[in-house]
Amino acid sequence: MLGERADLLEAAAWLHDVGYAPDVSATGFHPLDGARFLRDVHHADEHLCRLVAHHSCAVVEAQERGLASELTTEFGTEAPELTDSLIYCDMTTSPDGEHLPVEQRLTEILARYGDGHPVARFIITSSSHLVDAVHRVQSGMNLKH
Repeated sequence: MLGERADLLEAAAWLHDVGYAPDVSATGFHPLDGARFLRDVHHADEHLCRLVAHHSCAVVEAQERGLASELTTEFGTEAPELTDSLIYCDMTTSPDGEHLPVEQRLTEILARYGDGHPVARFIITSSSHLVDAVHRVQSGMNLKH
């Protein structure tokens, strides 16, 4: 299904949260910090950096944080190819690495951050898109929703 792009997706799945690392975090917004780190320090593939920057509807959270202009100026306005697949990886895996339904993952994120947090607002705004992306990938893999 993914062919030659499988390695790129795997790398993005492993690296999409690198911006949480204390030595990497500059803005406090992990998609932007992680993408900048991969680009500026590791000179990583542009597509990989864009996947990290845009993972799981990050532009919506960037708007919540006043960082949308920086994100889109540096990493483009459109989410890159493989974004749905990366959403699937991110939104069907718990923080402990266990596979779970997307709806349960969204509930877990909301519970972890609580009302009023930018992440909670972003999840509420983006949940239908995230669920739809997961279901599109599952349909392509002939998996049950």
